[in-house]
Amino acid sequence: MKRIFLLGYMGAGKTTAGRELAKELGLDFIDLDHFIQARFQKTIAQLFQEVGEEEFRIIERKMLLEVGEFEDVVISAGGGTPCFYDNMDYMNNTGTTVYLKATPQALSERLNTCKDKRPLIKDKDETELLSFVKENLEKREPYYSKANIIFETEELVNRDDVNRYVQQLITKL
Repeated sequence: MKRIFLLGYMGAGKTTAGRELAKELGLDFIDLDHFIQARFQKTIAQLFQEVGEEEFRIIERKMLLEVGEFEDVVISAGGGTPCFYDNMDYMNNTGTTVYLKATPQALSERLNTCKDKRPLIKDKDETELLSFVKENLEKREPYYSKANIIFETEELVNRDDVNRYVQQLITKL
C-alpha cells in the first residue's frame, strides 16, 4: 500500500508531476482541489467567495481525511492544505510527503503565464506577483519543510523536465 502526498506552493508542479509520478508507479492520482470541486460542483474560487477561507479550510480538511484513506495513490494537496489544523502531521502519519520546492522567482515566472486561472493572483503585475509569492511562501515554508522528502524543482519548466524530475523523485521514494 502506497500513499504519496505532494505539497508545495502554487506553480510548484504538484499536479503535473503528480500525474506523471502516479503513471510511472502504477498508482491512482488525485488532485485534492479537483476532488473538492467535483464534490461541491464549484470552483475553489467560488467556494472561497461563498463560504470564506475558514469554512473552506474545514471542507478541505474533511476531503483530505477522505482521500487520505485511499490506497495506492499519489495525492496533490492544495498549496495551503499543509498549513491548517494538523494536516501536515496527518499526511506525514498516513503516507510519504514530498515538498516540491522552488524559489519565489521560479514560482512567479511559472505563475505569470497562467495567473488568469488563479483568482488570488490574476490582477497582479510581475513585481506584485513576486512580492506576493515571497510573502506567502515564507509563511508556508515551516509547514512544507516538515515533509519526509524535500525535492528541489527549480528547473522544472517543460515536459522533458517533468519526466526527468519524476525519475529522480522515484529514486528518493
